[in-house]
Amino acid sequence: MPANNRANPHTKWQHSHEFNSEHQTGERNTLYVLILTAVTMVAEIVAGAWYGSMALLADGWHMATHVAAFMITLFAYRYARNNASNPAYSFGTGKVNILGGFASAIALAVVALLMIVESVVRLFDPQQIQFDQAIWVAVLGLTVNLVSALLLKDHHHHDHGHGHGHGHGHGHHHGHHHGHEHKHDHDHDHDHDHDHDHDDHHHDHHDVNLRAAYMHVLADALTSVLAIAALLAGKYAGLNWLDPLMGIVGAVIITRWGWGLVLQTAPVLLDASIDAGVKQRVEQLIESDGSSSISDLHIWKVSSQHYAAMVTVISHQGKSSLDYRQQLSAFPQLAHVTVETIECDDSRCAFNGSGDDSIN
Repeated sequence: MPANNRANPHTKWQHSHEFNSEHQTGERNTLYVLILTAVTMVAEIVAGAWYGSMALLADGWHMATHVAAFMITLFAYRYARNNASNPAYSFGTGKVNILGGFASAIALAVVALLMIVESVVRLFDPQQIQFDQAIWVAVLGLTVNLVSALLLKDHHHHDHGHGHGHGHGHGHHHGHHHGHEHKHDHDHDHDHDHDHDHDDHHHDHHDVNLRAAYMHVLADALTSVLAIAALLAGKYAGLNWLDPLMGIVGAVIITRWGWGLVLQTAPVLLDASIDAGVKQRVEQLIESDGSSSISDLHIWKVSSQHYAAMVTVISHQGKSSLDYRQQLSAFPQLAHVTVETIECDDSRCAFNGSGDDSIN
C-alpha cells in the first residue's frame, strides 16, 4: 500500500466542496465586459475633459460605478475558486458568489439613489442640454451595454449531481424496568456515498453573481434607452422636463431589480432559502416505508444550486444510515448529507403519521 494511503485511509470516502467549476464561462465573460466598460469609461472621461463636454464626463463617471460592480463580481468568482479547498470553509465557497450578488444589489441601490438625487435637482433647476452630443453619448453607451449583455447572458449549465452522505449511528442501550427499550446504534459510520447521477441533467439559471452583473448592464441599457427617448422629445418637441423625469423612472426600475437580487441572495446567506417542497419530498421519501420517521431535519444551501442536509431518523425496522443515504441519493442536488439513525422498539415512538415529529 502506498505511504499516502496509509497516512490517510479515508481518502476514498472524502469529497470535494468545489461548487464553482460551472461558473468558468461567466467569470471569463465578466472579465471581457469589465475590460470593455473600463476602456469606454476612460475614453469618455478623456474626451469629455478634452472637448469640455459635461455629457461625456457624466456618462464616463457613471460607467465607473459599473466597473466597480464588475470588479466585485470578478473578485467573488476568483476568491471562490482559489479558496475552494480552504479548510476554513466547512462547506466550501459556494456562498461567495451569492455574497457577490448581494453586494452588487447594494451597488445597484446606490446607483439608483444617485440617479434620483441628480434627477430631482435637474427637475427643479433645469440646465441647458446639448442634445446632439448627448444623444450620441447615449447611443454609444447603449451599444456598449448591448454587447455586454450578449456576453453576460446566462448560460445553460448541465449540473451533475454529486450526493455525499455521512452516517452517524449512536448506540446507547437504555434498559428500563418499565418494559420499553430504545436502541441507539452507536457505530460511527463515516462512509460517503458518491452518487454521480449523470441522468439528472438540468439546465441551470442560478449563477447569482453573473445575474447581478447582468442586472448592472440592463440597468445601464435602460437608462440609455430612456435618455435617448427623453433627449429626442426635448430636441424636437421642447419637452426638456422629460430628461430628469426619465432619470427618476429609470431609478425606480433599477431599485426594483436590486431589491429582487436582495430577495434572491439574502435568504441563502441566512440559510433561509429552502423551498418547502424540497423538505417535503425528503420527508416523504424517508417515511415512505411506514416504519421510519424523521425527528429532526435541517436543509440549507451551500451554493446557489447545492444543498447540505442533516437528518435524524427514528427507525423501527433496524435500517441503517447507509440505507437512508442510498434513498437520498435520488436527490443529486444534495451535495453533503449527514444521517443519524435511532433504533426504537417502543410502540410509543412508532410512526403514526400524526405529524407530531419535530421538523426544524
